[in-house]
Formats: sequence, structure tokens, C-alpha cells
Amino acid sequence: MYEPIRTKSVHSTMAADDAPIPHRSREDELDIQLAGHLSALLAVTDELGLTEAGDAIARQVARLRGGLPPVRHAGLSGADAKALHTRAHALAGRALLVAASRADTAAAILAAERMDAHAAARALTAAS
Repeated sequence: MYEPIRTKSVHSTMAADDAPIPHRSREDELDIQLAGHLSALLAVTDELGLTEAGDAIARQVARLRGGLPPVRHAGLSGADAKALHTRAHALAGRALLVAASRADTAAAILAAERMDAHAAARALTAAS
């Protein structure tokens, strides 16, 4: 009923079939994802004015990025402290999941500590 296609597809690439295509490993992808979550956590942590915690997070981000230090947050969103702690708690939770997935003990411990700290801070702001 149908005649088979006898010509090459117009959708094929111009590159040779044996040309190496750059691929990232699962570990590299998890490193990128973890560094992203920690960078977002760093921005919120800096906005809260927690410099010691921010420095610890920055060290982990730099380690994951091959020694490149992260850009530190310079602007303020104007959000209240409770909202910032809630956001930081969620970001630390995401970082903890990725750190556990890639078996990164240092990042997992840091993320768990930040989750605890932000949960306690949320409880304090809710009580006041």
C-alpha cells in the first residue's frame, strides 16, 4: 500500500554520525541542580541577613561549581521575615532531596540544618 522511503530524511543533522555529542552524567546534572537550589537558598539567606549561614552555603555552592564562588544577593524583595523563612525552608528541603539523591553528605547536613533553623525561626515569628 505504501512505498518505503528511499531517500535520506531532510531532518537528519549535518554532523557526522560518529561525531561526539557532549553529554552530562547523572552526577553532573545533580550537581548543577543542587548548586541551583543552594544558590536560591543563599539569596534568601543573604536577604535575611544571616551571614554565617550564607558563607557556609556559599562554600558548598563553590565546591559544586568547581571552585567558582557564587554571586551574592544584593537586592531586597521587601518580603516579611516569616515569608522569607518559609521560602528558605522549602528551598533547603529541595536541596536536601537532591543532596540525598547524589549522596552528598556535606550538602545534606547543611540543608537539614538550614531547614531546622528556618522552621524554628518561622515558629518564633508566628508566636510574636
